[in-house]
Amino acid sequence: MPGLLGKKIGMTSVFSAEGKSIPCTVLEAGPCVVTQVKTKETDGYDSVQIAYGEKKEKHTSSAMKGHFKKANTTPKAKLVEVDGLNDKKVGDEVKVDIFVEGQWVDVTGTSKGKGFQGVVKRHGFSGVNDATHGQHNRLRAPGSIGAGSDPSRVFKGMRMAGQMGNVKSTILNLKIIKVYPEKNLLVVKGSVPGAKGSYVLINN
Repeated sequence: MPGLLGKKIGMTSVFSAEGKSIPCTVLEAGPCVVTQVKTKETDGYDSVQIAYGEKKEKHTSSAMKGHFKKANTTPKAKLVEVDGLNDKKVGDEVKVDIFVEGQWVDVTGTSKGKGFQGVVKRHGFSGVNDATHGQHNRLRAPGSIGAGSDPSRVFKGMRMAGQMGNVKSTILNLKIIKVYPEKNLLVVKGSVPGAKGSYVLINN
């Protein structure tokens, strides 16, 4: 299952042969550099580490500088391990041409952070209805969170206020509409988690 690191560029739409508008996401996929090849003999499993995105040398630790020097490349911002690239060697480049139009891929990214939110925005609660009969500022309140005597505790997983978004999220089975090898771009059908410019992992 070969994968590729990239960036979310933004959204657009393309027209199908039938004239239907299809919402799409444009992704910059690679080029990625192979920085390490792991084998069962040395690491206990087979995998290939790829790197993407430029990083300033002054923000890179000495250990990582040596790691990138072995691959004969500049410091990179993101590192990830993928399968399906066992024919690659350290220092090789992996480009967007490993994907073809019509292929189905899974895209992993970090969803947009919404900060600390209440139950109405976070879980779709309706609040405590009307503000009549002496109620004051209760329209967006969570209401009861459990009985008092029994079980005398709040169950785990209770939907309450808290941080919303900013979690690792994967969208499965997105169809590749177009591949632009000369520009390292992929156009996939549908939406992808994250803001514009955020890093994504594209898996076959």
